[in-house]
Amino acid sequence: DRVAKLKTCLLRQQDFFKKASKESDAAVETSYVVSEMIAKAGKPFKDGEFIKKCMLQAASIVCPEKKGQFSNISLSANTVAERISDLSGNVYDQLREKAKHFHAYPVTLDESTDVTDTAQLAIYVRGVDDNFEVMEELLTVIPMHGQTTAQEIFRQLCDAIADAGLLWKSYAAIITNGAPSMTGRRNGVMALLQRKLEEEAVEEAIALHCIIHQQALCSKCLKFDSVMSDGVKCINHIRSRGLKHRQFHAFLEEIEAAYEDVLYYTKVRWLSRGNILKRFFELRAEVKTFMEKDGVAVPVLSDPKWLMDLAFLVDITQELNVLNKKLQGQGQLVSAAYDNVRTFSTKLVLWKAQLSQTNLCHFPACKALMDSGTPFSGEKYADAIVKLQEEFDHRIADFKTHRATFQVFADPFSFDVEDAPPPVFQMELIDLQCNSELKAKFRKVSGKADKLGQLLRELPVTFPELSRMFKWTVCLFGSTYLCEKLFSTMNFNKSKFRSKLTDEHLQAILRVSVASSLKPNVAQLCKRKRCQVSGSKE
Repeated sequence: DRVAKLKTCLLRQQDFFKKASKESDAAVETSYVVSEMIAKAGKPFKDGEFIKKCMLQAASIVCPEKKGQFSNISLSANTVAERISDLSGNVYDQLREKAKHFHAYPVTLDESTDVTDTAQLAIYVRGVDDNFEVMEELLTVIPMHGQTTAQEIFRQLCDAIADAGLLWKSYAAIITNGAPSMTGRRNGVMALLQRKLEEEAVEEAIALHCIIHQQALCSKCLKFDSVMSDGVKCINHIRSRGLKHRQFHAFLEEIEAAYEDVLYYTKVRWLSRGNILKRFFELRAEVKTFMEKDGVAVPVLSDPKWLMDLAFLVDITQELNVLNKKLQGQGQLVSAAYDNVRTFSTKLVLWKAQLSQTNLCHFPACKALMDSGTPFSGEKYADAIVKLQEEFDHRIADFKTHRATFQVFADPFSFDVEDAPPPVFQMELIDLQCNSELKAKFRKVSGKADKLGQLLRELPVTFPELSRMFKWTVCLFGSTYLCEKLFSTMNFNKSKFRSKLTDEHLQAILRVSVASSLKPNVAQLCKRKRCQVSGSKE
C-alpha cells in the first residue's frame, strides 16, 4: 500500500510538470504564429502588446477559465522582433539546404532607396533541382550605406552567393534593371561577373535586361510630349488645390459623370500613363467646362489635332498596359514572357497596315473622335507604330538570341530539328520526337504548364542534353518583377512612421513577408525554445 501511494504521488507530480510544459509550448508556438502574422501585415513590433490585450479581453468573455494560458503568451515588442528574426533565419536555413541540390540557378537583382536614403540591394534566386522542382525565393536584402558602384554591388553579390552555399558551376544567368552600373561593358556588374565566370570555367551563363523595363522604355519612343504635358497641367490645376478639387468632384457628381475624379500621374508606376490618359480622355468635356467656368482657357481641348493625338495615345497605351500586365506575376516562364512580347510586335504590324487604310477597329478612342467629325491622319500614326516596332526589335534583341531554345522548350515535338543547336542536341531531339509514348503523354495532359511539367519529370536519362537545356530554361527569370514587388513591401514597412527600423529587422521582415515556397518551421523553433526538463535526452 505504501509503495502504491508513493507511485500515485509521483505520477501526480509528473503530470503537473507535463501540463505546464504543454501550456508553455503552446504559448511559444502562438507567439511565433502571431509574430509571423505581424510581419506579413507590415505592422509595428509593439502591436503585439495590443493584440495580447485583445486576446485577454476576448478570453475573459469567451473562456474565462483559460485566461491564464493567454496571459503566458509573450508578445512584447522585443519578443516579436526576436521571433521574426528567428522565423527569417529558419527560412534562410531552408534555402541554404535547398541550394545544395540546385542543378541550375539564375539571380535577379535591383536596387532602390528607402525612406532614410539608404540604398537597398535586393537579390532573388530561382533554382531548379534534378526533379525539375523550381524554388523562387529572396536570397538577401543588402543595405549599401556608401557608394553603389558596380564593384561594390558585385562584391555583395559574390558574398551572398557564397553565404547561401550556391555553386558557381550551377550559375545560369543574371537579370538586372538595365542601369549603367549593372550593364557597363567594362566595369559594370555584368562585365565583372563575366570575368568571374571565366575564372570558374562557367560557359553558358547569360545576362538579360528585365523585359518589363524594356517594354516600359519602348513606350517612351512615342513622341507626343505635348499631349502628356498639357493633360498633366489640367489635372494638376484641378487636384493641387483643395477647394478646386472639391468643387470638381461635386461638379462631376452633379452632372452624373462616368467617373468621380481625374487621376494623378505617377511616372515611376508602369500603368500610370495609360490610366491617366484614358480617364482624362473620358472626362475631357467635363474638364473643359469646369475650367472655363473657373476662368481658365484650355485651347488644346478644342484643337482637333491635339484631341486626335490624345485619342491615339489613349489607345496605344492601353494596349501597352495589357502587355505589361501579362509580363507581371510570380513564377512566370521566360519563354512565355518572350511570347507575349513577340505577339505584341506582330500586332504592331497589323495596326500599322490598318492605320494606313484608316481602319480603326482596334482604336476605339480614335474611332469615336473620327465618327464625331474630327479629321484623322493615318500615315502620321502609322509612322509612330513603326518607331515603336523598331524600338521593340532593338530592345528585345537579347531575348531574341535565345528564341530557338524557348521554342524547343515550349513544344519540342513540333520544332524543326534542322534549326536546333549542336549535333548531340539534334540527335536527342529526333529521339524525343520519335518516342510515341512520351509524345502521347505530352499531348494528353491539358494545359501548357501541365504539359511541360509532365514531360520534364518523365524525361528518361537518355536525354541528358535536352534535360540540361530544359532545366536551364525553366529556372530563368524574365524580369525583376519580384524585386519591384519587394520594394513595395519595403516602402510599406519602412515608412516615415517607422524610419528607425534597423537593417537587420527590415531584412527579417521582408524575408518572412515575401517567402512563397518556403515556410518557417515553427515546430522546430519551438523545440529549440523548449525548457529542458529532468531526464531529457537533449
